[in-house]
Amino acid sequence: MAVINFLVWLATVPVCTGKLRGRIRKRMRSFFRALPARRKCKRIGSNFFCGGLVRLTRKTEIGDHVCLNGVWASGNGRLVFGSHIQCGDGLRIFTRNHDYESDRLPFGSGYVAKDVFVDDYVWIGSQVILLPGTHIHEGAIIQAGSVVHGDIPACAIAGGNPAKVFSHRDLDRFARLKAEYEAGRL
Repeated sequence: MAVINFLVWLATVPVCTGKLRGRIRKRMRSFFRALPARRKCKRIGSNFFCGGLVRLTRKTEIGDHVCLNGVWASGNGRLVFGSHIQCGDGLRIFTRNHDYESDRLPFGSGYVAKDVFVDDYVWIGSQVILLPGTHIHEGAIIQAGSVVHGDIPACAIAGGNPAKVFSHRDLDRFARLKAEYEAGRL
C-alpha cells in the first residue's frame, strides 16, 4: 500500500496543485487498488471505484457506477453486484459453506456453493458480512455491522445479527429519484 501511495504522490507532485491534485490522486489510488479485481473478475462495468483494497473471486460480476471501499470475498459461488452501489469499508462476502450434511462431524470435507446477489441502488454500510445465499434487492440499505443471510426486500432498511428489516424507504420518492437519476437530472 505504501508503494501505491508513493507512486501516486510521485506522479502528481510535478503536474498540478490543490484540488485537482487531490482528485487525480484519488483516481490513481482507485486504479491501482482495482487492478487485481480487473484481472480476476468475470465482468466489471464502467466507472468502477475502489476506495480500499478489494479481493474478489473469479465468478464476480460488477455493474456500472459501483464504489467498493474494501471488500474481501471468498468461495466458489457467483457474486453479482448490480449498478449504482455504494459499500462501506470491511465488507466480507462468502459464497460457500462447509457441507454439514455429510457423513462426517462436525462437517464434511466438501463445500456447498451458494450465489450472492446485490441488486441496483443498494447501500451497504461498513463491516457488513454477506453469507452464502443472500439476495439484497433494489434500493435496500444495510446497516453497518450487520450479518445478512437470505432475502432483503426492495427498498428495505435492514440491520443487526442476523439482519432484520426494521424500516423501508419511501417507495414513491425512491422511484422519482431513480427516474431523475436515469434521465440525467441528478
